This record gives sequence, C-alpha cells and structure tokens, in this order.
Amino acid sequence: MSYRKSLLFTALVLVGGAALTACTTAPMAPAAAPAPVAQAAAPAPSYPATINQLVARTKSQIKTVKMPEFKAAFDRKDTGLLIDVRNENEFEDGFVPGAVNVPRGLIEFRIWKLVGFPDKTDMNKKMTLYCATGGRCALATKTLMELGFTNVTSVDMLFADWVKAGYPVAMPK
Repeated sequence: MSYRKSLLFTALVLVGGAALTACTTAPMAPAAAPAPVAQAAAPAPSYPATINQLVARTKSQIKTVKMPEFKAAFDRKDTGLLIDVRNENEFEDGFVPGAVNVPRGLIEFRIWKLVGFPDKTDMNKKMTLYCATGGRCALATKTLMELGFTNVTSVDMLFADWVKAGYPVAMPK
C-alpha cells in the first residue's frame, strides 16, 4: 500500500472511530422530579404593541363602520366598490359577495384600473374595504386617502365573525 493510501486509510479509521465513540450512550443522570404543570401562557403576539398603536391611530383618522352598519349597507347594495384587502390565499377561502381582491400590499398599484384610470378617474368613487381583522383595511383606507380618494370606508370587523353570523360568503370560480 502506498504511503498516500495508508495515510488516507488511517484518517478514515480515526474519523470512523470518533464517530462511533460519539454514538455511545453516556451514563444516565438520575431522573429529576417532573416540573410542575404551569398554566398555559397566552400566545405571544406576532408583532409589537406599536403596530396596535399604529392601527388605532389610523382608525381615528379615517371613516370606519362596524359589522352591523356594513351588513346594512351590504343589504342595501350601498357599499360602492367593495374591496377585500386580504392576501389572495385568504380570499380564495371565501369572501363577501361582490368584493374584488386587491391585497393591501398592492392597493396603490391596482386601484387605478378599478376607478377608471386613465380615461375618467373618479377620486370620489365610493369604496368600502375589509380584511380579516380590521387592521389591514384601515391601513389601506388611509393609503387611498393619501392618494387623494375622498369616499373610502374601512370595515372594523373580524371576517370570521361575518362567517359565524351566517352572512353570505362567496367562493372564487
């Protein structure tokens, strides 16, 4: 066997031996007493409290309606352009009939086609926005107002409550 092959063989044996040694079972420590069962803690929020403050501040600067007012406008067919600002995968799970899906992250770019740009842009077009919790639609409503739209309303409701109430839900075709 050549010196190079011998050196390679020795290295393989050492590495293999080290790997096998690492697989051996260490002596077991005495079993500790089970930890006391703690009350389940509330789930940690997925964002800092400052986000809640931002949404609350935004809601104070825009027109909002609660679910009963929205349902009454829906029944009267008086929502104007109804926009669901949830993500597309949320929209595919069901939406308020008549709504168009314009995710919040795209509202500034997609709204123009819906309001007649470039031919006859209606900056006073009545629009009602909703989402899953009332947060995203509030932020999207403020964005539309900053773009110059003057007749925009945000629905402050949980979409799950709309569903739970047995109100109409459409599915994409």
